[in-house]
Amino acid sequence: MKKKLLISFVIMASLILGASIAMAKDLTIGLKGEPTSLDPHFHNVTQNNQMALWVFDKLILQDSRQKLYPGLAESWTPVSDTVWEFKLRQGVKFHDGSPFTAEDMKYTIERIPNVPNSPSSFTGAVGAITEVEVVDPYTVRIHTEKPAPLMPRNFASFTIVSKKASEGKATEDFNSGIACIGTGPYKLVEWVRGDKIVYERNDDYWGVKPAWEKIIVRPISNDGTRVAALQSGDVDLINFVPPADVKHLKAAEGVALSQSPSTRLIYLHLDSDRDDSPMVTDNDGNKIKNPMKDVCVRKAISKAINREAIAARIMEGLAIPAAQMLPEGYEGTSKTLQPEKYDPKGAKALLAEAGYPEGFKLTIHGPNDRYVNDGDIAQAIAQMLTKVGIKTEVNTMPKAVYFGKASALEFSLMLLGWATDTGEHTNCVGSLLHTYDKEKGFGSANRGRYSNPVVDQKLEEALVTVDPAEHNKIVIECVEAGMNDVGIVPIHFQVSVWGTKKGLTYNGRTDGYTLPYEIKAQ
Repeated sequence: MKKKLLISFVIMASLILGASIAMAKDLTIGLKGEPTSLDPHFHNVTQNNQMALWVFDKLILQDSRQKLYPGLAESWTPVSDTVWEFKLRQGVKFHDGSPFTAEDMKYTIERIPNVPNSPSSFTGAVGAITEVEVVDPYTVRIHTEKPAPLMPRNFASFTIVSKKASEGKATEDFNSGIACIGTGPYKLVEWVRGDKIVYERNDDYWGVKPAWEKIIVRPISNDGTRVAALQSGDVDLINFVPPADVKHLKAAEGVALSQSPSTRLIYLHLDSDRDDSPMVTDNDGNKIKNPMKDVCVRKAISKAINREAIAARIMEGLAIPAAQMLPEGYEGTSKTLQPEKYDPKGAKALLAEAGYPEGFKLTIHGPNDRYVNDGDIAQAIAQMLTKVGIKTEVNTMPKAVYFGKASALEFSLMLLGWATDTGEHTNCVGSLLHTYDKEKGFGSANRGRYSNPVVDQKLEEALVTVDPAEHNKIVIECVEAGMNDVGIVPIHFQVSVWGTKKGLTYNGRTDGYTLPYEIKAQ
């Protein structure tokens, strides 16, 4: 009898818990970090881009595996080799009630290259455009000097802002909420830096109405604190579940986990441009000519890194060693490139060949609150490099400080991450490896100022090649040229893990985004 009563009680409690979650109108989310800005065009970085999608919409959206589907643009058609026509969705309103029209699309495209002090811009997505022709309020023709077969993918990388709300406004006006007015599923209520960001549902949203009326985002950079907040019920969902906590959370009561492979590459950018590089010296502390300009040194650094050990020990198996900028199966990936094998003897031989038989000294810089175990990864890499003779010190710092300094070229060896906006390789090459060109938008995240004329030529050729097979062939050649020359040192791809309260589900995305309208109550 007692056993039956206990079973009945458990069933009833489960039903009550499920019902309370289903009836809940608010959702509290604990994110590893907060955006650097709410201006969706200021800083092309994952944390900002995912938050932009709460308030703003893209012309072309991406599903959880980054496949394209219509957003504010209902259709897109090439009408000639150098003209794309976009038919826009009618009846869409911004949060202030004003209608979305072609003028907003035109204004957005023209605004993107002109956002002041952008540490990493979206200019590469619009740099080929020579004219934005407004045919009528819901038809736009995009003109380019040369064919632009990737225009739809480029347009899936940025969100549309209101001309009325943001014209004449600065990035600070988005951060304060004055200009942060989109067509998206949620409206910004307030942003208290370091404490919370509050959103309310846009009941006039043109798409599927979100289930949650109010979203409260708590930035919790400390992994242990974030996990504790989930287990205590202070938050309903967290992202970036630390690998070390996955096992015990799987067994914990009241918690569910979901995971997804991601396109998030963790890599090293090396200063391969300057003769005099900061914090690079000989073993006695004297300044020397930058060794990383030599491809043999860059290859030695790559060979010195034990990717398998990092994936297994530091990442607890939630990482995939990387050979290029996207995992297998994405457009433009090479089948011949393989992750560099750990080879300390080979690394030492290459250093000797380059004229550094006794090595040299440098400092690796990185964030300590941006990527999964980023500080630990930097420490591990430093130890591995030191073992082959490159005596490496570590300096990590909060991302709010780090990215500004990295963009100002204050570092020599940097731990960074990159996740493609477009789901294909030209986005990666154009941002990370192409010679820096602010006007055209190339190299917007090329913080090592790597430059290779073969990479540049191949990328620019691919970007105007219409035939899909030929385009892909050229992209692969471009990627192989950059990787074989060690323009960057790829380490691994993260496997993203989310934790939720029981009764909630989140299937996860390859771009690593946490989107509240995809969080479901069971």
